[in-house]
Amino acid sequence: MWSNSLVLPFYAACASAIILLLRFICLSYPGQLLRRSLSRLVSRAKQNSPTVAEESPELNYDRGPLIAQLGGPVIYGFKLARFLGCLVFLGLALATPLEANNEAARQQGYLPMLVHTEWPQLASIATAAYASLLGLVSVTTSFSNSRLASQHLAAVLLVLFSAFACRDLYPLLTFNEKPEDLLEGRLLWAKVVILTIISVALPLVVPSQYIPVDPANRSEFPHPEQTASWLSSCLYLWLDPIVFMAQRMDHLSHDKLPPLADYDYSRNLKKRSFPHLDSFSNRKRRHLFFSLMRVFRTEYTILTLLVVLRVITTLAAPIGVNYLLQYLENGGEGAVIRPWVWIAWIFIGQFMGSILYQWYIFFSTGTVVRTEGIITQLIFEHALRIRMKAELPDNDKGSGSAASTPDSASIAESSTVVEGSRESSVDDVQSSSASTTASSTAKGKQKAKDKTDGADAQAKKPQSSADNLIGKINNLVTTDLNTITDGRDFLMVFPYVPLQIGLCIWFLYNILGWSAFVALAVMVACFPLPGLVSKRIQSVQKTKMEKTDARVQMVTETMNVLRMIKLFGWEKKMEARMSEKREVELQWIWKFKLLELVINNINNVIPLLTMMACYSTYTLIMGKELTASRVFSSMTVFDIMRDQLQMVFWILPSLISAKVSLGRVNDFLNDTELLDEFATQEDKPRLFVQDQSGEESDLIGFREAAFTWSNDSSRGGAPKRRFKLRIDDELFFKSGCINLIVGPTGAGKTSMLMALLGEMHFLPSGPTSWFHLPRKGGVAYAAQESWVQNETIKDNILFGAPYDEERYKKVLHQCALERDLELFEAGDRTEVGEKGLTLSGGQKARVTLARAVYSSANILLLDDVLAALDVHTAKWIINKCFAGDLIKNRTVILVTHNVAMASSVAQYIVALNSNGHIVSQGSISEVIAKDDRLAAEIAKEQVVLEKEEQTIDNSVPTSEANGKSNAKTDGKLVMSEEILVGRVSWPAFKLFLTSMGGSHAMLFWFGYWFFMAANEIAIIGQTWFLGYWSSQYESHPASEVDVRHYLKLYALILLIPCIMYSPGYMIYFHGALRASRMLHKRLMDAVLGTTLRWLDTTPTSRVITRCTQDIRAIDGIFPQGITWVLELSLVVLSRLLAVVILTPTFIIPGILVGVIGGWFGRIYLKAQLSIKREMSNAKAPVLGHFGAAIAGLTSIRAYGAQKAFQEESLDRIDRYTKSARMFYNVNRWVCIRVDLVGSVFTTALAAYLVYGRTRDASNVGFSLNMAVGFSSMILYLVRIMNNVEVNANSIERINSYLNIEQEPKSTEGGQPPAYWPASGEVVVENLSARYSSDGPKVLQDLSFKIKSGERVGIVGRTGSGKSSLTLSLLRCIPTEGTVYFDGIPTSGMNLEALRSNVTIIPQIPELLSGTLRQNLDPFDQCDDATLNNALRSAGLFSVQEDTDDGRLTLDSPIASGGGNLSVGQRQILALARAMIRGSKLLILDEATSAIDYKTDTAIQSSLRNEMQDVTQLIIAHRLQTIMDADKIMVLDAGEIVEFGTPLELLQNENGKLKALVDESGDKDILYAMAAGEKVESAESN
Repeated sequence: MWSNSLVLPFYAACASAIILLLRFICLSYPGQLLRRSLSRLVSRAKQNSPTVAEESPELNYDRGPLIAQLGGPVIYGFKLARFLGCLVFLGLALATPLEANNEAARQQGYLPMLVHTEWPQLASIATAAYASLLGLVSVTTSFSNSRLASQHLAAVLLVLFSAFACRDLYPLLTFNEKPEDLLEGRLLWAKVVILTIISVALPLVVPSQYIPVDPANRSEFPHPEQTASWLSSCLYLWLDPIVFMAQRMDHLSHDKLPPLADYDYSRNLKKRSFPHLDSFSNRKRRHLFFSLMRVFRTEYTILTLLVVLRVITTLAAPIGVNYLLQYLENGGEGAVIRPWVWIAWIFIGQFMGSILYQWYIFFSTGTVVRTEGIITQLIFEHALRIRMKAELPDNDKGSGSAASTPDSASIAESSTVVEGSRESSVDDVQSSSASTTASSTAKGKQKAKDKTDGADAQAKKPQSSADNLIGKINNLVTTDLNTITDGRDFLMVFPYVPLQIGLCIWFLYNILGWSAFVALAVMVACFPLPGLVSKRIQSVQKTKMEKTDARVQMVTETMNVLRMIKLFGWEKKMEARMSEKREVELQWIWKFKLLELVINNINNVIPLLTMMACYSTYTLIMGKELTASRVFSSMTVFDIMRDQLQMVFWILPSLISAKVSLGRVNDFLNDTELLDEFATQEDKPRLFVQDQSGEESDLIGFREAAFTWSNDSSRGGAPKRRFKLRIDDELFFKSGCINLIVGPTGAGKTSMLMALLGEMHFLPSGPTSWFHLPRKGGVAYAAQESWVQNETIKDNILFGAPYDEERYKKVLHQCALERDLELFEAGDRTEVGEKGLTLSGGQKARVTLARAVYSSANILLLDDVLAALDVHTAKWIINKCFAGDLIKNRTVILVTHNVAMASSVAQYIVALNSNGHIVSQGSISEVIAKDDRLAAEIAKEQVVLEKEEQTIDNSVPTSEANGKSNAKTDGKLVMSEEILVGRVSWPAFKLFLTSMGGSHAMLFWFGYWFFMAANEIAIIGQTWFLGYWSSQYESHPASEVDVRHYLKLYALILLIPCIMYSPGYMIYFHGALRASRMLHKRLMDAVLGTTLRWLDTTPTSRVITRCTQDIRAIDGIFPQGITWVLELSLVVLSRLLAVVILTPTFIIPGILVGVIGGWFGRIYLKAQLSIKREMSNAKAPVLGHFGAAIAGLTSIRAYGAQKAFQEESLDRIDRYTKSARMFYNVNRWVCIRVDLVGSVFTTALAAYLVYGRTRDASNVGFSLNMAVGFSSMILYLVRIMNNVEVNANSIERINSYLNIEQEPKSTEGGQPPAYWPASGEVVVENLSARYSSDGPKVLQDLSFKIKSGERVGIVGRTGSGKSSLTLSLLRCIPTEGTVYFDGIPTSGMNLEALRSNVTIIPQIPELLSGTLRQNLDPFDQCDDATLNNALRSAGLFSVQEDTDDGRLTLDSPIASGGGNLSVGQRQILALARAMIRGSKLLILDEATSAIDYKTDTAIQSSLRNEMQDVTQLIIAHRLQTIMDADKIMVLDAGEIVEFGTPLELLQNENGKLKALVDESGDKDILYAMAAGEKVESAESN
């Protein structure tokens, strides 16, 4: 009685009732008291555990209308239907004893009869009654009680259904058993139907109730994933509306995608994960991997369970095939289970395996996207705490002089998206890790050394984008993050592989006896072989990634300084250098591909050897017959084992790479140097504050303090010399007024501001050491190299502050921005572009200043904001802004070289010397009295100012920016990246496929197809031959079957695929590398040959992405995908053909399956391409915001704007997550459907073969084997075809860049004579220019002549056309008219010849990472003596002393972008580089604006005296700089107002230059300079 299966549901009901009773007791008042007592004992543990709002939602749902509480009308209807079903089942259960004891019931009545009913029947009735009670509770009580009752009811009904299935349904599957309750008749089947509906069908289709993660932020429109039923989740039916909507649209835009699920919102993820990951959220210090496992413990528990279940389902097909073929071999004799059951078993096993596997991917990809968001935000928030410092190639992180404003490192911003791709391969991590360790620097070499040494030196030049801290951080959130997520499938190595192989050996043992262990022994013996090859592959891959890094670094730096390369005419030289790097990289890719071929062959041969050993042992040694049932079922298992081997060797490198990347991120989070305020207690300097700290709280200054750019106390080894800012006594800035910090270039003026902001490391020198910057009233900061966001001008000024129209307009006026805004059609709504490329240097400086002035901060730190301004504008800023009402009573600390100009509004001054020591401090009069040197400098500057402060032209100019911006009314200059719609174009595919064959395309494709077809025929022949061998046992006695003969033939057939596959593989990948080489060359040619206008409107990051990420795709994932498509197409067609030959009837179903699979693929692809494009476009803003914020880190921290940037980062991560989750989920949609179609085909074929016609077992086994291969390969074919088309986006993007606008290419006729240029004579006739072909003219019919060796000064207001003239001389913009250089018209001359013989020095110099020598002479053309002479002439030695051990030498390392040099030092190096070129024409565009007066004087002297045979065009704001020039050109609105010698212009009574000089207080000196007389004061100035 007690063992009766009907009693088991009753036990389950009792257990349920006990659990509910215990819960009720716990919720009672005594239970609550007990819980409170226990909670006090574990309070400490609770404090350390994350608090996520996971329990509170239930309490919130116990309010409101009942139906609303229980999920709304639909869910309530399902619950009500289940309750009614329980009542019906109860009625049927009560009727069962009546039906069985009808006579007794009539005589005794129902209740007495029930007492004598058998106990199992009573247990069934009790269970039904309990289920009905639970059903009643589920539809009548509050949410929490209803939910609990529903869960218990589902469990009880499932146990009840299982009991009936075992008793009454299982016997129907057999030949010799009957249902136990068959006597109940129709009542039994009624009960089974009702029970199936309420226990299986309804739970499968009832929608899930939406329960928000955070009840305070309940979603108005929940993600359908959160409300999907079990059936919808299994088949991804909730995706149908999205997929079919995409069919009806050209492009599925981002706003058409469903909203994020609650648990995917970045803010909820942050709340959930940061307590375990962020060291500033009180987490225990542990490795990042274990912290992530703690965060995602639920997900990985589910994934482990799915992996185990998936392993079990993989054996369904072999078991089903084995029993089916046994049934056919024996003619049904001795069979217990009906054959249709095994046919259904094959279908259910395949389809359930597919559901489980898709769930695995669903959970793992969801975890991947969440991990991406969490780690990106984690690194971002941690980066807001780190100390910014330039990291040098030789790890000498501070050598040289005072570092410039850390914001200047924005040059690295464009590297953010270099590696940001979902297609990132396993190789990525080697790229980052190998490059990080490569820190050797090419030391200077004398020219006596041969070119090989020079090349080696160049090779040793650091090749990583992590040469500086910003590059490292960007690498972490791109390359390393992708590598970490690529390593997510570690569960597929353990426990999946060991469990799978164990089950396979168990199955083989059951059908082939102990020969299975021989197979295992062979496999284990062969296992070291792929290991050895894999070790070699890793070595080659490491070298390959180093070579890739070398190319990527060169490409990245080239793109960052592309404007300079074009101006210098270096395109061909740089292209040749990149081609050389590319060729080396391709050689290592080829080696890698050959080793991949070796490992593929080994992985294919090992299972074949295993199979041979197993079958040989079974037939020769054990003497058994190899029947069809054993052959074909074991063959399937051997295929499974082969797949496991391949999976291990595919995943292991990813896991190793992920481990390295996790370590790098972990090191960054735990070991990166932080600002002092975030440092750990042992690293934090002791800050001694005097007792009167209350009185000093508003003071700004230092006492006995020293500061360095990094804390080296924790690092081993002898520290190299680093710049140190030292305040030996006291320094207090005056509150409520303007303070000046002055000193020579490289003295540490910026460092003093950084020290106040806490950006430098504080070194207290005694018990009274102290520094302070009060933050309570707010701090604003303007960097020397202006930092602007890629937003509108207005947004840059407001910087998140509330808009006050009156204050805003006043700021525009005082910062002299009104006139500039008039030049833009969109006014202040004009976007400034990437790094502010739409603004001039002066405009950027004033926007940065306006941001500081507009803010409500009491303290303003301004770093040389006057350097980029002409005298008139600077004077305006001084008089209107610094002396205006917005600055009044605010504390301003201003770094400046314009001491004389700024002294009129300053009350306090601090003077530094070149070693970072304070020379003097106090009021202007006090400092002048103490510091004779400074007094003399101020006096001289005052003379200069009197000469320059008059406006050259008071009329409103037509700005060159009119042509440059040509802004639309919406203010956009940088266009959003185009999102292509529809399918990937055939020209994109054709571009790659035709490039593969080169000049012998027909021969290439014939050779490839021949070898691949022969390989596939041989593989099918293996399977057929085993079937033929096994059929011999049916027609001949076992003794007549020559086993050795068949084994020899089988071994021969096994060798053929390896022999055929290898040449086909080599032909294909040789062609793929040929295509890669050609595309890279064409892309480089296109980008290097484009126009400056195109570069203005295209962010550098986009160009770099094409040259790195997209090139990486065509090197690896794209050609790999194409070969998979070609091979799988061959596999699918050949297997279908094999099935059709043996079963011609199935040609129509086979074609139908292919058509349906293709149809699903087409529908899927339409949605997937749109989502993929949206995903790519959503990723770029995440990385762009990250890069921009890190570049402006000092400004952000100074303003205290970290929170706003963190919130913006979370919003951008949400946008990416939304499309990324959908991208992966749509994959699941197509996979499950194609798997279903394939399973139906296999099942239908099996049913036809078994029931349709008589056929021998070997042919049935062969057909089933082919069918299983056909149906499973359709899925892979559809998916890989779609993936290839998605990845073809890279080819499409490259193809679009091959057709960008180009400058004229070089021709034979455009080559000037060899002697040219013999002189620097320039003749211009009717020159007009515009920035775009349809833009307005910025130069109007200019005509002039400059003799060789003349110095010509060019002056004019902002926008008068000065820079446009220099660009038009180099043909950088569209021009009309004629320019003759040394007698030859430049219009027909090759651009390379023209620009390589003209040198221009831009206002913002561009430097590369490497040594100073490599920056001056990148192509190794000069010796050291020449380089040192150039440095001397450029004024470097005049700003540093020989005794200064931190002075710059030829071997000094230069950080990327010159991040470890001040702006003035960079301008000096750019000037020296120009001198080395020895051009006959030299153009200086404000080349000394950031250099102090003393150094500028030395430079001007060099230009006058040492370059007398060079024609010089000098754009300058300082009249003193150009008053002794041979000629002066005055420009206005693109026209020449005056042009002639200074003396001639001064004789023109109505001339503007004469008016300026006559009004000057130093008229006589200016006239003397114009007359060519040597004037002491002028020269000394």
